[in-house]
This record gives sequence, C-alpha cells and structure tokens, in this order.
Amino acid sequence: METRSLTRTEAERRAELLTVERYDVDIDLTGLLDGPQVRCVSTVTFGCREPGAETFVDCAAQVVTATLNGAPLTPGTDGRIPLPALAAHNVLRVESVQADTATGEGVHRATDPADGEVYVWMSFEPDEARFVWACFDQPDLKAPHAFTVTAPAGWTVTANSGDPVVEERGAARRWTFPDTPRLSVYNTVVNAGPFHEIRRQVDGHDLGLFARRSLAAVLERDAEELFTLTRQGLAFFGEAFAMPFPQTKYDQVFVPEFGGAMENYGCVTWSDVFLRRAEPTPAERELLARVLLHEMAHMWFGNIVTMRWWDDLWLNEAFAEFACHWAAERATRYTDAWAGHLAGDKLKAYLADRGPASHPIHQPIHDVAQAASIFDNITYPKGASVLQQLMTYVGEERFRAGMTAYFARHAWGSATLQDLVDALSEVSGRDLDAWRTAWLATAGTDRFSLERDGDGVTLVADGTPRPQVLAVGAYARKGEALHRTALVRVEVTGPRTPVTGLPSASDTAVLLINDEDLTFATSRPDPAGRDAFFRSAALLPTPISRGVATATVWDMLTTGEATAAEAGRSVTAVLAAETSDAVIEPCLTLASNIAEQWAPDAERAALTAAVAAVCRDLAADPGRRQVALRGLARTATGPDDLARLREQAGDDVDLHWRALVRAAELGEDVTAGTAALLARDPDPDARVRALTVRAALPDPAAKAEVWQRLAVDREVPVSSVGQVADAFWRPGQDALLAPYAERYLELLPRLHQGGMILAMVFAGRLFPPYAVDAAYVEDARQAAREAAPVVRTTLLERSDTVLRMLASRARPDGGR
Repeated sequence: METRSLTRTEAERRAELLTVERYDVDIDLTGLLDGPQVRCVSTVTFGCREPGAETFVDCAAQVVTATLNGAPLTPGTDGRIPLPALAAHNVLRVESVQADTATGEGVHRATDPADGEVYVWMSFEPDEARFVWACFDQPDLKAPHAFTVTAPAGWTVTANSGDPVVEERGAARRWTFPDTPRLSVYNTVVNAGPFHEIRRQVDGHDLGLFARRSLAAVLERDAEELFTLTRQGLAFFGEAFAMPFPQTKYDQVFVPEFGGAMENYGCVTWSDVFLRRAEPTPAERELLARVLLHEMAHMWFGNIVTMRWWDDLWLNEAFAEFACHWAAERATRYTDAWAGHLAGDKLKAYLADRGPASHPIHQPIHDVAQAASIFDNITYPKGASVLQQLMTYVGEERFRAGMTAYFARHAWGSATLQDLVDALSEVSGRDLDAWRTAWLATAGTDRFSLERDGDGVTLVADGTPRPQVLAVGAYARKGEALHRTALVRVEVTGPRTPVTGLPSASDTAVLLINDEDLTFATSRPDPAGRDAFFRSAALLPTPISRGVATATVWDMLTTGEATAAEAGRSVTAVLAAETSDAVIEPCLTLASNIAEQWAPDAERAALTAAVAAVCRDLAADPGRRQVALRGLARTATGPDDLARLREQAGDDVDLHWRALVRAAELGEDVTAGTAALLARDPDPDARVRALTVRAALPDPAAKAEVWQRLAVDREVPVSSVGQVADAFWRPGQDALLAPYAERYLELLPRLHQGGMILAMVFAGRLFPPYAVDAAYVEDARQAAREAAPVVRTTLLERSDTVLRMLASRARPDGGR
C-alpha cells in the first residue's frame, strides 16, 4: 500500500473540525508468539464542530472492518479511511491487522538469538501509529488512550499509564490499563515479552526497568545507576519547571533491534545496546545519563505540552537535548556534560551547518515526510546549543520562570514556538523577536575573530552576527601550562564589539573566543599567532577551554584552512593532556577520525601511530586503561600492538573483539580467533561482532557476504549497523570497495523502508567514505533527488562531509 503523507493543511483542517474525546484500543499480540500478526480494534470517540462535514482517519494497516456510527466504511488505498457525513458526536470502530512486523513501521517483533524468546515493541514518531491501528495521527489531536492487550501468558506488557488489571485466559493473559492523560498518538506505547523486571520505590514514584531475559545480569549491574539517575532527573525537572511528574509509575524498557530511545509518556523505550555487554566506560555511562535525561525532559516538553505541528519538531528535540545537559551538570555526577557535548555532537553541528544540508532551525514543514528528514545535527546539537545561548541571554533564573509559566499555561495541550518566546519575553523583559529571527529563521554559523590596537581589543564578526552573549578568556603562561587571567562576557549587537577588561598584550599568551562555550559560533585565531594557537590547545587548563580551542582547529580542518597533519597533531596533544572522562573518548574518536579519514595516504600511518602512542601511554593509568586500550584496538600499527593489546585485555571479551577487527583489517587470519570468541562470549548478539570482524577483512568474498547481510538482507540490528559499516569501509581497500559504492546507489530507492530511524541509519552509515571521488558524490546527490526526503537529506549531509574529507586527503601540503 502506498500511503499518503499528512500535510499541514490537512492537519489544520482536521484540528478545526474535530475534538477527539478518547481512544479505546484493543490489541491482540498472541499471534506474535509464532507468527507475524498484530490484531487491533481501535474505537475512537470524537466530536465534529460542523455536522455533515467529512474527513478521514489514518490507518495504514490492513483493514478488516470499519464502521462509523454503526455504518460500514470503505477503506481507501492510500492509508486512509474516508469518514463521510460526520455527526456532532461520533464513534469510529476499526479492526485491523499488521503482518509486517519484521521490517514494517510502528511495531516490531524481535527474536532473541540466545534463547528464542520473542519481544515486541512499538514506536510511533512521527506518524507510525497509523501502521498499527486507526487514529488521527497528528500531534495536536490529543486524547486519553485506554489500552487493553491480550498477550501470551508468559509475557509482561508495558504501556503508558498506571497499574493494569491482569486476567488469566488460559494460554493468554489480558492486560487492561487505566486511561492515559491527554496524549498525542505518537507519545503512546505498548511493549511486550518475557521481560526481566526490576522495580524500586523512590520519592513517591514507582520506577521500573525491563530487559530481555538474556540480559538480566547486565540490567541488574546497571539498575542502581539507572534508578539514581531517574530519581535525580525527576527531582530536577519537577523543581525547575515547578511541576512534578504527575504520574506515579515511570518505566524504562530496553528492547532488541531498536534504534536510540523514545520518550513515550511514563514508559520510555530504549535500544538495549545501552546495556553495555562489557563494563561501560565513563563516557558510555555519561551517554546513558544524557539519553535518560533527554527522554525524561520530553515528559514535560513534548508529552505534557506538545508542539502543534512538526515545524516545531526542532524545539521538541532541541529542548530535550539542551535539558539533558543542563540537568546532568546540575543534578548528577556528570558535571562535564557540556564539555562532552562540545567535544562530540557540537562539532558535527558546526560541520553540518556549513554544508548543503544546512537549514534554519525553524522552517516550514509541508508534510510529515518532510518532518522525518530534520531529525539531524541542526535540530539536535545546534538546537541544544542555541537554547543554552538563550538561557545565557535572558539569565537562568528568568529562563526557569519563563518555562514554569509556559508549562502552567499549556499543560495537556499543544503550543507553538511563539508561545514559548512570549513566556520568556514576559518574565525576562527582553524583546526576543529579533533573537528569534536571527537564531531560528536564519541558517549558518557566526564566525568571530579579535583585533588588537595596542591594549584595546575588538571582537569582529565575519558578517552581521546574531544577538548573543559570549565570553572572551585571557590566558598567560605559567611554566609549561596556561592559566586564565580574565574572563569577560560580551553582548554582541553588531559586527564590531569592544572587549574591555582584558590584560595587556604583553601579559597574554592566548585570547580564547567563546570561552566557557556559551554560544554557537566559530572563531579564528590571529593569523600571526595561528601556529602557536594550534600548539597551545593542549596547554589550556579546563576541558571546556581545551574543547573550544579544539573546535576551532576542527573547523579550520573542515574548511581547508588547516591540514590533517596540523589538526591531528593538535588534537592528539589535547588527548594526551585531557583530564575529563567526558572528553577523553570523543577526543580520541576525533583524533582517530582525522588520521583515518582526513589525512592523505602518505600521512595516515604517522598520524595513526601518534594516536596509538598516546593510547599506550594512557593505558598506564588504571582510570584510563579501558578507554586507552579501545583506542589502541582501532589504531594498532602492527603485530606488536596487537600482541600487547591481547595480553592486556585479559578477560575483557569486548577488547578481544576489537583487536580481532583490527587484526582482520591488517590481514591476519582471524578464523580461529572468531570461532573461539563466539564460543566464550555471553552476549546474545555476539554474532554481530563476528560479522564486524569479517567486514574488516581485505577479502572479496567477505565483503560480498557482509554487504548482502548488512545492506540487502538487513540482518544486522539497526543499533549495530554503524559498527559493521565502519569495519566494512576501510582506508586502503579501495579496489575491493569500489563496486559497493555503485551498489549503494542502487539501494537509494528503497532505503526509506522500515521507517525514519532505519532510513537515516542506512542512508548515512552505508554512504562510502572511500573508493569514491567528487564526481561520484554528485552522482549520488542526483540519484537521491528521487529518494524519500529523509534519505535525501541524510545523504546530502553525509556526502558533504565526504567531499571535505576528499579535499583534505588531496592537499599537496598535507604535512605542512
């Protein structure tokens, strides 16, 4: 069935016409125990403000029967059921079947390879509930939902609200859940399976954790951390927004073959890759905290108050991304969360914002298909950084007061960006219209530099800057290091802004623009001090100051103003000096990426060896050992490094897998090693690790097998696609990889199948970074014009990065 994408005009007309009173959804999962089918009966009670008018309900599942006020209906062929001659009060009943639970949208059936147990999850953003049952699938038609679920007797069912009544029915059980609050359809969920469950009563909340049985030991290991973070987050957001989470039960369900996490009200669904099979590194623990807090922030911003239409999707996601860092620093032990954000996702946002996929943060969205294409680095990390700047601009106390007013005013309804701007303007006394236009309606990134005239300093923008508050830090030498001697906040209102209060030039070694990382802007060092700036990045005293300097180095690499050798040496020096757990891992990834993906062939080995040397040194520190050895597994220069790695890995199965991937890439026979690790690895998904090893082999048969299983048959869970793809696309294997660049183009017309997350992952992670040239990139962009919007946008962003990599690899002054 070819389904139509809901347009904004259609959604606005339905919202004018209808008032949805409630959904009663009866779901039968018993057919999933040994088959593919989910059966649903959706009963929708709704009012019509214009009796006699007509509209439609969304239903992309197979319709068995449909009646409106007792009269039979004829389904359309486009995923809609026409609703003619509406009464003032209506009851719609639709019985439907969804049989594509392996690759379809909305609902997924996964079988655990460890024990053959079946697990089922549902996920509906942006408009995938319609693939499971009949509904008005748009965010502003909110209503209570009552779920009744029949499932196999050995299964546990989770949903949004409260404690269900459970009735035994022979080989099945029937779970009747209380009504939810008024929710958008996409915020609802049902998950089921023979879960391992852990519960904890904390501060008046009933907290639940669920995972497949084969991961019970891992869930038990992480449970205390998860409960602690959940308690801290609920307390922080409840106080910050002057609105405690209004439901007692808060569940978090970790499921197989899921991408990321989803903020379903009161019942967050996670990919169970977040339950690390190996002992988590500090950065992995921090990522867990940030994702947990991101989804929790959506309880208020997204669920309790929902954007009216998908043009404010950016606000929904950017606010949660901002709030998770805010909460992590203020309420948890992860006090370097913003430094980690700068070292990781924010660098991606800077790169995306200067490419062809850049767009204003807030933009018109014609239909839901277009909305699915903007879950990107502009929406998430740039949006989060812009909201951090907004809090800086108005002041945190007034920001909190504005958010409190916003939630109080719009709770259980829908709102727009203007509603938020109005609330913040009222409490801050600032006219934010110019701020809104400059930051949200205009694409691109401001760039600043400094001019000295004697001891006078002027902040100079490249063009007309956005209104913003940022800081300039002055640093002087103290032995071999730098220490900060002044920090001056500056409110930018025009192209040139005097900076007063800085020490004299003779007392200053480095002036750091955007110190403390308060805004979303890039900078450039004084040309005369350019080389010294690159050398000084590692000498700065804090993770944030080193991160700001590294962001400048990275930005200059991506724009062709610095070579990979220069950038690689600078970032590797920062890595050697770094002290923050939040920053070491993203910095290690960045240094390795520069060596592997950006360096000319003649420079790659030396830059990789430099990163490996730092990893060997870091491994001597017990607190850094695990991270350092993982870095060494990626950058090992030959048999000696691999032998050292295997010796130090001990019982760490994860490290042994990583060493095998590198050994395979370097041409070792890894057959016996792979079989031995498969035999001893308790991970139920260890087969994916074995496929990753095979993907790295410089062998035609291995490449053909992996491509078929990864890209064509889609055997790899979406959460592991990137891992396998990274091992498949390796430098120095161009002759082997060239045919697959063409095969990627052949996939484009169907990459959207399976929904938004799958489309983004496959379109981005399978795009070839090697064995291509600029002409290929142009061909790919042309081919993508006919692809789904989410595929087209993902390809455009990724292809721009690859073009920049190609330019960097081709620089004649690569070693500078």
